[in-house]
Amino acid sequence: GLDALSAFFLLAVLLLATLSAVYVVGYLGGEKASPRAAGSWAFFNLLVLSMALVVVARHAFLFLLAWETMALASFFLVVYHHEQAEVRKASWIYLVATHLGALCLPPMFFLLASRSSLDFDALGLGLSPQAASVCFVLALVGFGTKAGLMPFHVWLPEAHPAAASHVSALMSGVMIKTGVYGLLRVLTLLDEPQLWWGWLLLALGAVSTFLGVLLALAQHDLKRMLAYCSIENVGIIVLGLGAGVVGLASQAPAVAALGFAAALLHVLNHAVFKRLLFMGAGSVIKATGTGEIDALGGVLRRMPVTGGTFLVGSIAISGLPPLNGFVSELLLYWSGILGASRLDARAAMPLGVMVALVGTAGALALATFTKSFGVVFLGLPRGEHGRLVADPAFSMRAAMLVLAA
Repeated sequence: GLDALSAFFLLAVLLLATLSAVYVVGYLGGEKASPRAAGSWAFFNLLVLSMALVVVARHAFLFLLAWETMALASFFLVVYHHEQAEVRKASWIYLVATHLGALCLPPMFFLLASRSSLDFDALGLGLSPQAASVCFVLALVGFGTKAGLMPFHVWLPEAHPAAASHVSALMSGVMIKTGVYGLLRVLTLLDEPQLWWGWLLLALGAVSTFLGVLLALAQHDLKRMLAYCSIENVGIIVLGLGAGVVGLASQAPAVAALGFAAALLHVLNHAVFKRLLFMGAGSVIKATGTGEIDALGGVLRRMPVTGGTFLVGSIAISGLPPLNGFVSELLLYWSGILGASRLDARAAMPLGVMVALVGTAGALALATFTKSFGVVFLGLPRGEHGRLVADPAFSMRAAMLVLAA
């Protein structure tokens, strides 16, 4: 089935997967004829198919089947460079973490179907408020693990640096958003959300936003820094969901609409600029042979397309106008300010804290990307890594330019 929510996420999955496939043509380059590259393409296609099935599934069994297929396909993509011990370790951490989270989903669906069937049109009918709360918590843990929401994020900073760059781009840009989709889908199945659900979402979103960007600022590896930024941006999305739930529970439709709009728009915006940043990082690593920020420098002179598009992504992820990251964060500010000024203290206080926190996180994100872009792309090369490099193949440049636009 295809409703508005499924169509929105399906657009993100298919559009960005197409651009990723264009990028991979150049990224795998000389490996095109190898069995490893053939396997990577097969699991790439399987992952895209399973993500599409997750968002169009209308029966719990089909949803869980697609969810498991997505977990296994992404595992085999993460373990692409399996000869490296750190890659094998990261892939197993990811596999264990994603299955621990998935253990929450079958009991959630069975509880939702306790008075109906496993068809999505019937899920949640006749649930008591207590049962609905249990379903919400199970969904938050199960889907929050896939999304990389703190404290369920343990796999994300390990898997992203270990995976090949085109895999990191696909997982960070789209796959973790299936966790957001699952949480939103369950919220549509549960009637009358309770105010404490919004508090819990705001609390977890706040922790992920602040600690994610703080840890990103401390990193010295380009891809690990981007991985922690994914945690930060998932936190921003969950803050939007929390504001939406608080608005619904407080009978404030404007606050709810702005909160959910901010969350959904940031899903798409983050998919675009994070995909662009991971592609840029992959181009730099492929050209220089290293992702260590401190070992690079002066890359912009020899890789102007990569550097220019990475700068666009850096401005967007920092929430600066007039790029897309600013627009979704502006809606989040608007929702929080409106709620803080019009609702009672139980709803107004957490929304006011949210506004202050998002502003602080934006400043830290700007510091993070000022440092990373300045060190990697500006100045002079700090070693041999940056002296004999050039912009990547045409397909890679084309994908980055489209995302930057």
